[in-house]
Amino acid sequence: MSGRRAVFLDRDGTLLELVAYLHRPEEVSLIAGAASALRRLGQKGWLRVVVTNQSGIARGTFSMKDVLAVHERMLELLHAEGADLDGIEICPHHPDYTGPCSCRKPAPGMISRAADRLGIDTAVSWVIGDRSEDLQAGHLLGARTILVRTGYGREEEVTARSVQTPWITRVADDLSAACELLLAETARAGSQEGAGDSPVGPDMAGGSTGA
Repeated sequence: MSGRRAVFLDRDGTLLELVAYLHRPEEVSLIAGAASALRRLGQKGWLRVVVTNQSGIARGTFSMKDVLAVHERMLELLHAEGADLDGIEICPHHPDYTGPCSCRKPAPGMISRAADRLGIDTAVSWVIGDRSEDLQAGHLLGARTILVRTGYGREEEVTARSVQTPWITRVADDLSAACELLLAETARAGSQEGAGDSPVGPDMAGGSTGA
């Protein structure tokens, strides 16, 4: 497939400060530097798509209307800083309440859905998230991945060092650092045709932008 390149990102703990079962617009807060990172990606021609598991809908904790209100506030905050999103994908399911589905991460359904709708080539795209399942979803479709240390990311990094996690290929402190990393890597790849990319996995190095 030949198409557009995109960055797929998790919502809670990656773009937004982590709040358990977030469903109130007044609790929405962008992680520092997130808006400027998305703005820079847009300027460089990358599509920006949020993919978010929202099992609270299936559990009856909140409604789709609540989720949409949260997203409206999220977009207001992004727009205030000159940033935007090109798509938002939501999985409202949970296997214990609604049975299995193809969209709940780590399944890749939300990414596939957005890729089909927006003409995205996942093989030249990236996925950024603070949990292993965020990155598994992208890895299944050939995307490169970055674990951020915000949200649950630091705990996930510790786990990744002790078990085989080939779907975690890079680590960065936050969304801003992750975007700088992927822009630098894609620029380097563009100037060095044929240069390989060695996964980091459980041997991930420290530092603000990972290995």
